[in-house]
Amino acid sequence: MATINFLYRSKREKAPLTLRLLHRENGKDFVFSSKIKYEVEKEYWKIHDTNSRNPKVKNQQVEVKAELKPITNYILNEFNKTNFDLTSNDWLKEQIYNFYNPISENKQSDLLTDAIQSIIDEAPTRKNGKGGLGLSKSRVNAYVSLKNILTNYQKQNNFKVKDVNVKFAKDFLKYLLNTKKYQKSYALKKIADLKTVCNDASFYGVETNSQLKKIDSTKAKNENILYLNPKELKQIEDTVLLNDALKNARKWLLLGCNIGQRGGDLLQLDETNFINRNGLEVIELKQQKTDKNVTIPVLAKTKEIIKSGLPYKISIQKFNKHIKEICKLSEINEQIKGGKITVIEKGKGNKQKRKISDLYAKWELMSSHVCRRSFASNLYGTLPTPLIMSITAHSSEKMLLNYIGKDSLDFAQQIADFYTLQALKDKKEPQLNIIKNVSNL
Repeated sequence: MATINFLYRSKREKAPLTLRLLHRENGKDFVFSSKIKYEVEKEYWKIHDTNSRNPKVKNQQVEVKAELKPITNYILNEFNKTNFDLTSNDWLKEQIYNFYNPISENKQSDLLTDAIQSIIDEAPTRKNGKGGLGLSKSRVNAYVSLKNILTNYQKQNNFKVKDVNVKFAKDFLKYLLNTKKYQKSYALKKIADLKTVCNDASFYGVETNSQLKKIDSTKAKNENILYLNPKELKQIEDTVLLNDALKNARKWLLLGCNIGQRGGDLLQLDETNFINRNGLEVIELKQQKTDKNVTIPVLAKTKEIIKSGLPYKISIQKFNKHIKEICKLSEINEQIKGGKITVIEKGKGNKQKRKISDLYAKWELMSSHVCRRSFASNLYGTLPTPLIMSITAHSSEKMLLNYIGKDSLDFAQQIADFYTLQALKDKKEPQLNIIKNVSNL
């Protein structure tokens, strides 16, 4: 059981007391100490625990005990609620700070983990990116993950929102990449989420660091773009499959690469999505992730794919599994760099899943996302970019180009190709109609 006493540790005639917390754990004594705000005179403290008959001393003893009792009770109560492994001198300082700076209904805690929890708790009533109320399940899970990661990272420290500066962000990023072995894109997303948490806390009056805006959380450029080119799609189309489940998954795959939708939206399609608008056959759907309405023309290739009917519905997990096998049978074997989910040992039988970057046969990396990326990549430079965006529902051209791994050099090449084509057209000689002079003989 923990006990608390107070010490006078100063050469001054009047100074703040030091609170000392003593606890025995597994036969070992632990002592934490930190100064409090309450000040007393050195001369009084020399006789504070004596049985003095002096009325003035007696009155002061009653007054001092009344002042020290609330903080004693508060610290002991917090200690009993806290895992002992998380206690330390820093923890004690934090509790003393909290005692003197209680959180009111209008004031949010300045602890970083509390700021994250505040977003999680208020998720149902928070404004989302679609303009409505309520954060999506994936966003809430992202904040839960961030809090868990940060709790492990800070160990016995209790980081505050104002501690998040450039150095903090760099150290945390190194931890995410080197210790947790996360992909660069995921690690940077966590840094971006951390900035969002701090900015949100600032709105509620919590102090933030002046360097917060300088923290770089720029989304990493897509370096390993995985898509199926037209030749590979033809290979898949021509491969003889004996399994009906694989034939069905192939139809979903070819359809997906032709209409450019995410796996979750693709696999929900049925006859009700196919509509005739003013004589034009289209597919209409609302994307689950963006909540955007998308209209896709039913082209000749789409009709050819589904001429025998739409494929029957399957789960995203089965789809991902089947298309790997389909691409393997279709000999999509090019060695490319990418990330593959791998189970790794964490020690003492503990296992965790991590995406490991390496060279793999292309078929090993296949997942439902290849549909949307194949559509955008294959049509880039052929179909006007705004038309591609209208189907993929990217909100900006920059996002689309990053999605398919294009940059300003690709723009330059497109412009050069355009002017080359124009020059060839200008040089093309007009056909001459030769008119023979016919003389009457």
